[in-house]
Formats: sequence, structure tokens, C-alpha cells
Amino acid sequence: MPKQRPEKKLLGPLKKRAGRNRAGRITVRHRGGGAKRKYRLIDFGQRRLGQGAKVLRLEYDPNRTCQIALIEYKGGQKAYILAPDKLKPGDSIEVAEKAALKPGNRMRLKNIAIGAMVYNVEMQPNKGGKIARSAGNSVEVMGHEGKHALLKMPSSEIRKVPVDCFASIGRLSNVEHRFEKLGKAGRARRKGVRPTVRGSAMNPVDHPHGGGEGRAPIGLKHPKTKWGRPARGVKTRKKRKQSDKLIVKRRRAKK
Repeated sequence: MPKQRPEKKLLGPLKKRAGRNRAGRITVRHRGGGAKRKYRLIDFGQRRLGQGAKVLRLEYDPNRTCQIALIEYKGGQKAYILAPDKLKPGDSIEVAEKAALKPGNRMRLKNIAIGAMVYNVEMQPNKGGKIARSAGNSVEVMGHEGKHALLKMPSSEIRKVPVDCFASIGRLSNVEHRFEKLGKAGRARRKGVRPTVRGSAMNPVDHPHGGGEGRAPIGLKHPKTKWGRPARGVKTRKKRKQSDKLIVKRRRAKK
């Protein structure tokens, strides 16, 4: 894919927060530095119903794993969208209540055939796509049940989503992203990844796996957090989470 300058009107500033929350405290470790970036304004909702659009080009986005596509509507407005696999410059896409089952087209879940693969799926109508937005990801439509559609997530979880939500047909581009090897530490630093120290090399006060004599795998018999709570084999999902009632089948545990 040739290197091209992004559309200037569709760029925004991107302030670095390096794994910190709004109070400035580090909540995700090993983040910081990296090459300077600008944010590409992605249209996750694609609310222009009935207006066909033409794909002008595919671009690399440093802020996400899949490629993005620059499209132009009939009125001349341009927008960035997530690019599905097999989408090419010159192709046309459509957003409507009901459209052809063609990669890139977007329509309501109630009009999508059972067994179809979709991405950029809304969780609530008119709120923009939230599900399946990373490279190679897609969700399978398992069926329709009254006001809800049954979707099989990449994690194997099956959940209900309102049938009035929009979804795009196909699966996202850059399918082989998960096989990518960075090759050297310098490339990771340019991506904003800082050096990582093994937890077992720390003290118990710094990490649940810290402590022990010599090169111990896990220092304490019962690993615990800095605050004394169990840190191994304990469920972390909130009890009585509101969206639990929409989960039909839990994801399978990894072997």
C-alpha cells in the first residue's frame, strides 16, 4: 500500500496520556513515549442513509490495527471508515435499512441473513459501532429473537443486541496482524511500549508474583494484590453488571 498523506480535514490532535487515568495516575503499565501521531476521525456510525459512497483509497492508521478507507459520498463529503477485507479503491459501498450482502455495506441487523459475518456493530441504536473493530475481527449473526439478534463474539460468547442496530458486512482488513513480529525493542518503543520487567523479579509489595528465594516462578503461596486481595483464579467481572442479562452463553475458557 503506497504511503500517502492523510486527509487534512479529517485529522485531530491526539494528546498522550501514557496509560494514565483522568487523575493522572498510571493504571496501565509499560506505556509512554513513541512516535508523534494525529488522530484520524473515523465515522463509526455512518448515518448517511441512502447515500452511496465511493472508496477513494485505503490508508494506514497508526492508532488502530486495521486499515482505514477514505470514502466520498455523492454530495462530495469525505469520511474515514474502517476498511473490511477485500475492499479496493474504486469500490462502492451503501448504507441503508437493507442493502446487498457485500463487504463494506451497512444495514440493520434485522435485515442481515443468519450466518453472515459482520463488524463495527452497534450495541445501542444510533450510538455508533462498538463491537468488532480491530484487525481481522468479525461477529457471526446466529439468529433473530423478537427485538434482539443473537451474535457470536470473537471470544465465543453469544449475546443479544437490538435488531435496530446497524452493522457492516464482512470482516476487517489486516487479517494477519496477529502473526506480526516486532523484531526489535526499538520498534516497540516507537509504538509507545516501554520496557517490561517480570513480576517474579519484583518484591511482593510491587507485584502479586514477587518474592521467593532465588528464581521462583511465583513468590507467595497465595498471590495477592498490593491491597491484600486474591490475585489468582479469582473472577474480576462485576456482579450484577447491567449487560449480563443480554449474554446468552458465556465464552469458553481457554485450555
